[in-house]
Amino acid sequence: MLAAFLALGVSSHLATISTALAQKDGTTVLARTPPMGWNSWDAYGESVSEADIRANAQWMAQNLKSHGWEYIVVDMGWYITNHTGESNAKNSKYSLDEFGRFTPATNSIPSANSSAGFKPLADYVHSLGLKFGIHILRGIPKQAVDANLPVEGSSFHAADAADRKDTCPWNPFNYGVDPAKPAGQAYYDSIARLYAQWGVDFLKVDCISSHPYKGEDIRMIREALDKTGRAIVLSLSPGPAPLDKAREIARYAQLWRISDDVWDVWKTTENFPQGPGNQFARTAAWAVHSGPGHWPDADMLPLGSLRPSAGWGESRETRLTKEEQRSLLTLWCIVRSPLIMGGNLTALQTDPWTTSLLTNDEVLAVDQHSKDSRAAIQTENSAVWVSRPAEGPGYYVAVFNLSDQPQTLQYHWTELGLAAGRYKVHDLWEHQEAGPIALLKVNLSPHASTLYKIIPQ
Repeated sequence: MLAAFLALGVSSHLATISTALAQKDGTTVLARTPPMGWNSWDAYGESVSEADIRANAQWMAQNLKSHGWEYIVVDMGWYITNHTGESNAKNSKYSLDEFGRFTPATNSIPSANSSAGFKPLADYVHSLGLKFGIHILRGIPKQAVDANLPVEGSSFHAADAADRKDTCPWNPFNYGVDPAKPAGQAYYDSIARLYAQWGVDFLKVDCISSHPYKGEDIRMIREALDKTGRAIVLSLSPGPAPLDKAREIARYAQLWRISDDVWDVWKTTENFPQGPGNQFARTAAWAVHSGPGHWPDADMLPLGSLRPSAGWGESRETRLTKEEQRSLLTLWCIVRSPLIMGGNLTALQTDPWTTSLLTNDEVLAVDQHSKDSRAAIQTENSAVWVSRPAEGPGYYVAVFNLSDQPQTLQYHWTELGLAAGRYKVHDLWEHQEAGPIALLKVNLSPHASTLYKIIPQ
């Protein structure tokens, strides 16, 4: 069975995922499959350096690229010149160009000297066969508005674009832009041109999809990116994005957060942080809006070595149990969430467990090459998800024990919306075969899961 499954070309599919594919009408679909990559936030907070980025990129290229991982994303703080260790510090100073656009601070990104910006670092990431991304906040820097700097490529100035009454409630760096003013679009156009010149492939925009939702900014940024002619994936943060805006969001963005930040705790009753156990109901609600070019994002993978600094908590190895880590990956893959690793990749050289999670091609294929994901069963103590391979026969079935106690769970195939009969079962985590069986029965420890490919006999 395993040989037959691999004959489908799982590894080669994962290794050749492209960011953008042409449609028959000549237009381009960005992120045809859920993006896979690494983001600096969970491991470095605002203190990430160029050396850190290069080291993580090199490790990805050598160890993860062949499994489909391709994005290196620099999260918040790359423009701060006076890092204090405090997140979103009000006394932060920034590196700006003469047009009021954030530029990499050379204390963190030394190759940005001589107005090079991120281009040298992006060129390095591209030389490894990977793609490069950055994080920004919506709006325009207060520092640019206070100095009323000119907006590049236009007759406007920063004050013309700004809405001084609009600021992000959790970050003081920017004013909002006024969508009713042409100067606002001109400013977004100017930063998009700069990012395209640098070689940016992925743009994560924060304080835009929730806290509060800013639909006009989403549209303006997408239009600005499209004008550059460069294929740039648009990622929206934080969550929860409003479900009633799903169609609007999917029109402009390739991925968007469905919850607040997910960290290494199984489940919480707080808005922040969230845990994998909080994501089952959310992913079920968003499943119908998932597809090529538009992916509900269950957030980063808080696995391995975490050093959030200005993020959440002290430096540590993930607090999730091994069972919870597998369940996280199983849920993210069966719902086809983007897979953005948060832990320090360079620490994986002494962490074979986490490496095994990120390099299981059979599991990753569920995320990258399946369809019709649905929650077949969802209760307080258990969940079952079902999807289908993009090509070929059979189904994927994921069973989760959501309770704090061991459970034996059993289901007739018809309870899962499948035809009655006998199915041969292949365990994608353990690489073991069973069946043919007429009844699915699994013994699961607390917060554990299984992921199967089943073939009717």
